Amino acid sequence: MDRVSAFDEPLKKLLGGATAKVMADHLDLHTVGDLLHHYPRRYEERGRLTALTDLPLDEHVTVVAQVADARVVMFNNGRGKRLEVTLTDGSGRLQLVFFGHGVHKPHKELLPGRRAMFAGKVSVFNRKMQLAHPTYQLLDAESIDGAEATEAVDAFAGRLLPIYPACKQLDSWRIAKAVDTVLPSAREAVDPLPPSLCEGRGFIPLPEALLKVHRPQTKADIAQARDRLKWDEAFVLQVALARRRYADTQLPAVARKPAHGGLLDAFDAKLPFTLTEGQRKVSQEIFDDLATEHPMHRLLQGEVGSGKTMVALRAMLGVVDAGGQAAMLAPTEVLAQQHHRSITEMMGELAEGGMLGGSDLGTKVVLLTGSMGMAARRQALLDLVTGEAGIVIGTHALIEDKVQFHDLGLVVVDEQHRFGVEQRDALRSKGKQQPHLLVMTATPIPRTVAMTVFGDLETSVLDQLPAGRSPIASHVVPAKDKPHFLSRAWERVREEVEGGHQAYVVCPRIGDDAEDETAGKKGKKKAPEDDGEKRPPLAVLEIAEQLAKGPLTGLRVEVLHGRMNPDDKDDVMRRFGAGQVDVLVATTVIEVGVNVPNATAMVIMDADRFGVSQLHQLRGRVGRGSAPGLCLLVSEAHEASPARARLSAVAATLDGFELSRIDLEQRREGDVLGQAQSGVRSSLRMLTVIDDEEVIAAARAEAAAIVTADPELEHLPELRTALDALLDKEREQYLDKG
Repeated sequence: MDRVSAFDEPLKKLLGGATAKVMADHLDLHTVGDLLHHYPRRYEERGRLTALTDLPLDEHVTVVAQVADARVVMFNNGRGKRLEVTLTDGSGRLQLVFFGHGVHKPHKELLPGRRAMFAGKVSVFNRKMQLAHPTYQLLDAESIDGAEATEAVDAFAGRLLPIYPACKQLDSWRIAKAVDTVLPSAREAVDPLPPSLCEGRGFIPLPEALLKVHRPQTKADIAQARDRLKWDEAFVLQVALARRRYADTQLPAVARKPAHGGLLDAFDAKLPFTLTEGQRKVSQEIFDDLATEHPMHRLLQGEVGSGKTMVALRAMLGVVDAGGQAAMLAPTEVLAQQHHRSITEMMGELAEGGMLGGSDLGTKVVLLTGSMGMAARRQALLDLVTGEAGIVIGTHALIEDKVQFHDLGLVVVDEQHRFGVEQRDALRSKGKQQPHLLVMTATPIPRTVAMTVFGDLETSVLDQLPAGRSPIASHVVPAKDKPHFLSRAWERVREEVEGGHQAYVVCPRIGDDAEDETAGKKGKKKAPEDDGEKRPPLAVLEIAEQLAKGPLTGLRVEVLHGRMNPDDKDDVMRRFGAGQVDVLVATTVIEVGVNVPNATAMVIMDADRFGVSQLHQLRGRVGRGSAPGLCLLVSEAHEASPARARLSAVAATLDGFELSRIDLEQRREGDVLGQAQSGVRSSLRMLTVIDDEEVIAAARAEAAAIVTADPELEHLPELRTALDALLDKEREQYLDKG
């Protein structure tokens, strides 16, 4: 078998169809290489028990513990029975519970004094931590018969037991067995690091690192293996990004330098306020990029309300001055309309080029969305192809084949994480030459994530808020434990409205039939023991009705959600902006870009169902005027749960960068890098973006030097092979289009 094909061997061949299917469906492991890169999450020492007091709620855990006692409890007049087993680690206790027919085997095996590994999901019942129906593997040789005993003892003979990321269908020790089957292939691993780099940094060879990470004899083995494997991931990814950056510098683009005394100068002259120091600095970075003859690729990240739109607008005006056109891509119609409204308001007569009363220096600013009427759409398309419109703001409707530009010079993508790669790429391909690209996000990104996920983009950060912004007070409202807190929340909303202000109420779901039907199709029947299952998320339509008839009766309550007719949506937003609606009950369509300075209060229902950065984004919709903002995070989550910890973190700070760090620590890379980045994410197994900043920065520097010297990696065939394996075509394209 050649060196590459050993790693490409399908797991089905070696492990059998059933196990391979579970690994593919639930752990995304398909080949021998995938399984060898599925590293242990941690290691238990054979003689040591797991600390039971600080297990995370709602998570799938594997613990090594000792049985303290076990008893069978009858219920339903003797018709039902359950086995309750208490585990101990010497300090804390954990309850196990088995029902029905699942009682017999554990009742015989889980005797007081026995040790075992247990795997299951941690929940709380009657204020006690428990695992319902856990799987387990006995660890005492005398507790198992004959051949099975020998096998179990052999499997756990090493003092360090690897605990693998597992799932309900496949526990850690079964994964360990599967790894044993494929481990001989580790000797055939292709080493991607150039020999000089390996020697210079004192790394062990890759085959040795794989053997040591899966079957360490000592803690030093683990440290050596981790150091080496982290470097591989960071380095191969940074090489891919460095090649991307290098390729970009080879592309031609039209330099766009603003004309003196042109549209940009006229706009700056009529601004009623001065730009912040940060806005000036970032604008300068962008104008320097636009003046070069290869395409700008810049990520502009800034706090909610830090004035990114102003910076982007000035860049667009500069490009129009230089004879080009600029397009802004927004993720939703509500946001596209909002941007169009605020940009035309900021520009005044400068947005009415060629119209009666418009400025001689002006240009046309057009809106293009999927729901526009035919006549307006035809006119907008005509304005774009003739060059009459210097600026266009739109949704993915901008990407359709029919849309042609006269000379597209700049693409601005707002809320980058909401777009698929193909959408951004399709818009960029509409320029005669590559247009410049400015990507904006209000989700603060830690530096390390910027270096990995957005590693092919230069980064600018806006971290100052414009003058006149008000502080926002945030509080968690524990609706289940303290219902009177929720009543008080609605009183606070009423007080804000009586004080002449407005409020948002945000719910995770719309609550119409179409949505429930879809959920029904996806949903599965629950097992009878699954009574810990959560109720469905609260819905806009139901909550709006309850509020209008109950605690907010007499106030003008309206709804806004993504499935409304676009004209109705626009109408509601206009009336809310004009102060004709007191309380807007909405889904997350209001998450980005919605700007109503008079809205001072926000109540987020089922706040634990949202991510940290999403809550931070939503909260940024209040406190945009001179009156202080209030954000109430309503939750029924248990006080000790990770969900509540997340909410407390959001309530404790308004610093988005601090929150993004907390978010990353809590959820690790998965959700933060997002689905669109799955290519990058699935190549990061050992590297934790939050902890390994030094490794990433060093790997970035090494990668840049290697790619500058040898862009095609002709002298490094092993690195080229590793690049192909880690970044298959789909992922390479993702980076390509990023």
